[in-house]
Amino acid sequence: MGILLTIAYDGTNYCGWQEQDNGISICGTLKATLAAVLDCPFGLTGASRTDAGVHALGQRAHLVPAAALKIPLNRLPQVLNSALPKDIAIRAAEAVPDDFHPIWDAKSKTYSYKIHNEPHRNPLIWPYSAFIPSKLDLAAMQEAAQHFVGEHDFAAFCAAGGSAKTTIRKIYFLNIIANGGLLEIRVNGNGFLYNMVRIIAGTLVDVGLGKIKPEDIPDIIRTKKRIKAGKTMPAKGLTLLEIFYA
Repeated sequence: MGILLTIAYDGTNYCGWQEQDNGISICGTLKATLAAVLDCPFGLTGASRTDAGVHALGQRAHLVPAAALKIPLNRLPQVLNSALPKDIAIRAAEAVPDDFHPIWDAKSKTYSYKIHNEPHRNPLIWPYSAFIPSKLDLAAMQEAAQHFVGEHDFAAFCAAGGSAKTTIRKIYFLNIIANGGLLEIRVNGNGFLYNMVRIIAGTLVDVGLGKIKPEDIPDIIRTKKRIKAGKTMPAKGLTLLEIFYA
């Protein structure tokens, strides 16, 4: 039986989801915990390779044990959470068909990027948002955001080092929500390029600062040139909210 895990984590102290030689990863930590808890070999495949410092509320991973688990499925999150570090938690565990694949079966993903836009930083939200003290033009940012919606070649919003075969992606919605001095950019799409959400966020910040006009966004997309878009925003403001399979 395959098991789909829903995982939340604070990525601050990790080198990302993927196992690497240069630090402690989310995947590696989870595998070590599974090895200690389960009484059989297993395979584990993550749905999204979140980068160092990026957080998640709805990361998914496909767990395939080599034998039937002795732990009831409904108790698996509780058992794992008792052994995991406090900054990683299993939120759900559900059975999936034998042919399920966490990457190829995903229909869309929703990310959140948070910006703290007040004159002085707030230590309580500092770990999970980018701090911009200069006043941002929310209306201009919201206008610019709608130019990203639809299917486009997002080469201008892809950092060097990505391995995608194509830079064409489809954005289903991109909204900017204001809650006092906290702005949240929430975007859903059928897939995202390397650092794509963080570069879109940086471009929208430049719009908010008056460095880029909202009507310039289609031209930036058409150029396919990374230099035309905004900077890559810090990883700590990004959270993988949810991965949809239907």
